[in-house]
Amino acid sequence: MSAANDAPVIEVITSAREMRAWSRAARARGLRVGFVPTMGALHDGHLSLVRAARARSDVVVVSIYVNETQFAPGEDFDKYPRGVEADVAKLQAVGGVDVAYAPRAMYVDPEKEAPHETFVTVENVSKGLCSLSRPHFFRGVATVVTKLFNVVEPDVAAFGKKDYQQWRVIQRMVRDLDFDIDVVGGEIVRESDGLAMSSRNALLTPDNRAKAPAVRACMSRAAEDARSKRMDASEIVRMVTEGISNATGVVDYVKVMHPETLVEYEGVVESDCVVAIAAKFGEVRLLDNIEISINP
Repeated sequence: MSAANDAPVIEVITSAREMRAWSRAARARGLRVGFVPTMGALHDGHLSLVRAARARSDVVVVSIYVNETQFAPGEDFDKYPRGVEADVAKLQAVGGVDVAYAPRAMYVDPEKEAPHETFVTVENVSKGLCSLSRPHFFRGVATVVTKLFNVVEPDVAAFGKKDYQQWRVIQRMVRDLDFDIDVVGGEIVRESDGLAMSSRNALLTPDNRAKAPAVRACMSRAAEDARSKRMDASEIVRMVTEGISNATGVVDYVKVMHPETLVEYEGVVESDCVVAIAAKFGEVRLLDNIEISINP
């Protein structure tokens, strides 16, 4: 049986035991397993990760699960868009996906069993940036990704660079815990006006949606200046902060950092760096970043 686009119908698996058995059977046949973890509400950014995983593997698994441990009380866990059937339809339309892993729950129900007690923490790369306002976040991310890796057992996993710190946290976790997984960073996919694609964009009011592309615009101007002349990191921060504020965004952070360690630059930027931002437009918190290659 095939879908309208002649791609094989995606198998939807909800059981960890069945998912693990599927991956092990694939690997027993000599196939490389690619993996794209998501929280659903799929957009073209996610689909680009599917293509990146497929290019490096023979079969691809996409997980769809809104991870409760990366949300604190009062955050938008309940508002986060959900729709497994719609997401599977998008994956079916684009092709290249063999399995959608959609677990109903990934943590024990404390009303039925002893509560979940084991968490994964990546000490230094998790510090600063998003952890300043969301100190719980990366422990939740690292824990759920570890659980997913243990279930799916992939050879390749693709993560988007829009969540730059998250990508680096997972890379470091994989290295430190000896996972035999190639962690690929997918480039940011943007709307036609430059706004980084995100599931949260759908929560923006029309007015704030019109203002949010200023994030990319001011980062691009700062990057051009940084490439063409010697600039102090603090000047880059000032330019980007001012641009976001002028668009009525409320800045959470703007940081200029060494790309792998995420250590902040001090003084003149003389080597490659990444400028990362988090800002709120209304009630919606957006992330974005730009990598800057500095010519010697």
